[in-house]
Amino acid sequence: MNKVLGDKRAIFVLVGPALLVYSLIMLIPIVWSLFYTVQDGNPITGFEFNGVDNFVTFFQDPAAWNAIGFTLMYAAILTVLQVGVGYLLALMYVFWLRKASGLIRTIVFFPVVLPTVAVALLFQRLFEAAPTTGPVNSLLNAFGLESVDWFGTPGAAFWIIILMDLWRSMGFYAVLLYAGLVDIPDELLESARIDGAAGWKLVRSIVLPLSLPVLLSALIFSINGTLKVFDTVVALTNGGPGSATTPLTLYMFRTSFTYGQYGYGSTIALMLTILCLLFTVFIFRSTRRDLTKES
Repeated sequence: MNKVLGDKRAIFVLVGPALLVYSLIMLIPIVWSLFYTVQDGNPITGFEFNGVDNFVTFFQDPAAWNAIGFTLMYAAILTVLQVGVGYLLALMYVFWLRKASGLIRTIVFFPVVLPTVAVALLFQRLFEAAPTTGPVNSLLNAFGLESVDWFGTPGAAFWIIILMDLWRSMGFYAVLLYAGLVDIPDELLESARIDGAAGWKLVRSIVLPLSLPVLLSALIFSINGTLKVFDTVVALTNGGPGSATTPLTLYMFRTSFTYGQYGYGSTIALMLTILCLLFTVFIFRSTRRDLTKES
C-alpha cells in the first residue's frame, strides 16, 4: 500500500477520474455561476457585463429580503426542533428502550426515505379545507370549531411546512445522535451513577459534553439543509399563499428559469452560499470557544 501511495502516477490514475467528474459536475458550474453574477441576460438574449448592478439590485429588492426573512426563520426554528427532538429520541433509544429500540428506530426513520412529493401530498390531504374536508378540519368540526384554510393563511402554512419537515427528518437526526451516544463508555456512565449522578444531572454533566462533537455535526447538517430548503416548499405550498413561504432557493429558481435573469439569479445563489458559510463558521467558532473555556 505504501508503495502504491508513493507512486505519483498511481495516485493520478486512482484519483484522476473522480477528480475529473467532480470538476465537471461541481467546480466548473460554480465558477460559471460566479461569472454570471456580473452579467445581465440569459443564453437566449445574450449576456452583457453590468458590474455590481446585480448586487445593488439584491440589497434593494424587497422580495429578496422577504425570502431571506422566511429562510432564516424557517432555518432557526427547524434546526432547533430537528436537533432537539432528535437528541431526545436518541436519549430514549439509549437509556430507556436500549436493546428494544431497533423497531422504534426503524419506524421513526421510515419517513426519511419517503419521496418529498408523496409526503407533501399526504400533508395536503391531512390539512385540506376544500373541495373536501381533511382529517384535521374534520376533527375541528367534531369539536364544534370552524374549518381552517391552512394553506391560505401565511402563518398556518409556515407551521405546516415546519411540521412536515420535522416529521420527515427527526428520524435521521435521532440515528445520527444515537451513533454518538452509544460510543460513550458504559464504565464512565456507571461510575457517574455510583457518584450520585442520575437523570438530568447525568445527561447534563456526562452525556451532553461527551456527545458535543456529534451534536456539532448535527447542527451543521441541519442549518445548511434548512437554509437550502427547496423541494419541500415547492411540493407543499409552491411558495404561497402569495410569496409568504418563498425561501431564497425558490426565489433564485424563479428569477433564473422563470424570468430568465441568469445574472441576478446567480447573485442570489452566491448570497445564499455566503449565508450558509457564515452560519457554519459561527457554529464552529462558538463551539471552539466553549470548549476552550471548559478546558
